[in-house]
Amino acid sequence: SCAVSSLSRSAATTTAVLALFGLSACGGAPGAGTDPAPVPKHSALQDFDPCTFLTPDELSSFGVEPQAKPFTQVSEQPGCAWDGKDMDLAVQKNAVQSLDEYEKTGTFDEFTRKQFAGRAGARMLTAGSKGQGICNAVVAAGGGIVLYQVTGNYPEFDACGEVEKIADQTAARLPQ
Repeated sequence: SCAVSSLSRSAATTTAVLALFGLSACGGAPGAGTDPAPVPKHSALQDFDPCTFLTPDELSSFGVEPQAKPFTQVSEQPGCAWDGKDMDLAVQKNAVQSLDEYEKTGTFDEFTRKQFAGRAGARMLTAGSKGQGICNAVVAAGGGIVLYQVTGNYPEFDACGEVEKIADQTAARLPQ
């Protein structure tokens, strides 16, 4: 047990926060005795790499080049994108928000709940993207979410149909 005679309000708050995450403020935890590093809310996605998730064969079958480029439009959603002739594809992770929390942000033209490969998810159009040839599939994974985005490179391209197909084919491999 820790022998701490007095705790400042911030130390008590830190200890309470650490206790919420099942960590001890007195030894056994990485960095014990120092200021704790930020504790991610959901850790199952911590080691998930959106940039290497899809195989080169999958990328080719989707009609995109296998070379990934960074694609992080919002800091808590790092990811990568791949360019193709008919469409561009991106995959991002968000280890901060669950599917329910993400839906409550309310910044959507559409958020239609549906399953992908047996997982909870949604087809989503961000605010202002309706009719722009961009569609997203959001899938619950590892306590957070993984976002797939397809952008069609010509007006008739079915971005929603394509992103749903890709999510259905690959979501079963996402972290639990």
